[in-house]
Amino acid sequence: MEHLSKYLTKDIKLSSYEDKLFKSDLMFDDHMLVWFISGETKIIQADRTFYFKTGDIFLIPRNELATIINYPKNGLPHKTVVMHLSTDRLKQFYEKIEIRKDLQNEQKIYSFSNHPLLESCLASLIPYFNMEGEFPESLASLKIIEAISILRIINPEVDSVLANFDAPGKIDLVNFMQRNFMFNMSLEKLGYLTGRSLSTFNRDFKKLFHTSPQKWLTEKRLELAHYHLSEKKKKPTEVYLEVGFEDLSHFSFIFKKKYGVSPNQISLVR
Repeated sequence: MEHLSKYLTKDIKLSSYEDKLFKSDLMFDDHMLVWFISGETKIIQADRTFYFKTGDIFLIPRNELATIINYPKNGLPHKTVVMHLSTDRLKQFYEKIEIRKDLQNEQKIYSFSNHPLLESCLASLIPYFNMEGEFPESLASLKIIEAISILRIINPEVDSVLANFDAPGKIDLVNFMQRNFMFNMSLEKLGYLTGRSLSTFNRDFKKLFHTSPQKWLTEKRLELAHYHLSEKKKKPTEVYLEVGFEDLSHFSFIFKKKYGVSPNQISLVR
């Protein structure tokens, strides 16, 4: 799988995928601002799905679980400029800014499709990726500050996300797992997102679900796959990535082991 990234700094990169698709289950440590030069992306969250294409710009908050599937399109690679908005940098930015008290913290993906201010800011970075030598951190910092300032002008409510520096608190484990089992995250990250250490996460999970996280996750993903195949009449190639599996042949093997028929046989039944 051909994946190329050029970095101006650790916080600004030009990313390109050449092959048929690239799928990953992610939880970003930083807020991510992404501008699409070419290609398409499908972002699947617990309760919604987003599609982005050439010219689109979106902001995905940190600590959000998502399945991201990137596709080339029209003979062009999936190509994006990606800017990390780190907690340290945002803390410096907001030190002297008074935030509105009435803002509600809503962790969601913000879309800024084809917005001229943001697009010109991110497009101005393109020539720098071909320069030789190290890109000055002072210039990178200015570009990131410019992007943050533009985001706040376009949508002042973005402060509720960018200026929130709290770590996840302890939340209801059953509700969280029922909503997010399809994301292929490590148990350490799942524990962090529910406000637990790994040992506490495993202990609470076994107490609530009476089985191990690994077994429960596999069962839930197979059940969801069966639903998509039998009720939604989707193809196995459309399903296995979205329910949390990484390999089609492995998915087919364990699906048949559980249900006695292959995913293809299920999807062909009308």
